[in-house]
Amino acid sequence: MRSTFPKWRAALAGLAVAAMAATTLVGTAGTAQAAPSLTKGLKVFVVPKNLGNSYFTTADSVKSGGALAALQQLGEIGQETSGTTDTPASQLPVIQADITKGANALIISGTDPAALCPTLNAAMKKGITVVTYDSDTNCRSLFIEQATAQGIGAIEVDLLAAEIHDTGQIAIVSASIDDTNQNTWIGYMKQELKKFPKITLVKIVYGNDDTATSTQVTEGLLSGYPNLKGIISPTSVGLPAVAAVLDSAKYRGKIYATGLATPNEMKKYIADGTVIAFALWNPANLGYLAAYAAVELASHAITNAPGQTFVAGKLGKYVVGADHTVLLGAPFVLNKSNVNQFNF
Repeated sequence: MRSTFPKWRAALAGLAVAAMAATTLVGTAGTAQAAPSLTKGLKVFVVPKNLGNSYFTTADSVKSGGALAALQQLGEIGQETSGTTDTPASQLPVIQADITKGANALIISGTDPAALCPTLNAAMKKGITVVTYDSDTNCRSLFIEQATAQGIGAIEVDLLAAEIHDTGQIAIVSASIDDTNQNTWIGYMKQELKKFPKITLVKIVYGNDDTATSTQVTEGLLSGYPNLKGIISPTSVGLPAVAAVLDSAKYRGKIYATGLATPNEMKKYIADGTVIAFALWNPANLGYLAAYAAVELASHAITNAPGQTFVAGKLGKYVVGADHTVLLGAPFVLNKSNVNQFNF
């Protein structure tokens, strides 16, 4: 039943090398020049799901070479704003305030596919460019996708299946119940699980991208399902929280965890064997690409029509695909052999 995992293993070396090359470029944004056709001085607000999330700090910050670094390089006025929790109620007032401040473009990781749309549709009618990244909404000009949703869902299932020998009960610790990307990935996880009939998904719980809540729901899974063999957490807050709960002799080597997380959050758990492997992409490159796409659109250098192309600085040339989506690249696997080669 290992129909896709060997493909990921065979591709791992190449993906990791590509990822390392991309990572070493972070922080060198000043070497590229803005295209003459791009407007300077645009007010661009970067709105992650919530502030204080290390994944989005990496995706957005100047220091990491993320979205704000790209905006700085392009001569725009960039600012990261959001609420403190991963909810539409926290994010929406910030978006509305950004519009009031005279935004030319919004770069948003959506906390809900529909709840933001009245505000975002009104913004687009005013000529404000709306680009989503990481988590899509039903209302935007472009979505900058970190990797294919099918690929992200499949690789997490395949990694865990290998660790539990294709047999046993598993659970998922997701972010919030309304997160577009989480729900899409989980849908593809369920499809991939059909290849493993001896694996049973017993429960999906939600940690709301909060460490304390993710810890609590993980502990609930362990007490409620004593035969649990593995946990997938497709969130950079959730997976470290799950790993911290499993980081003891009682669980290590008996219950396995994988999912999505930043390398620095997981090095300890990889080193001590609590986690064998997990997956990700370069979040700084995702933010950087989103910023370039937003400025290209706001400058009317491109449209969101499929087939449009643009050069995103150090990352090179990208093409707008179906459903007005731009794909960053493929996910890659991190494990004991390579995790210390990354610093984000």
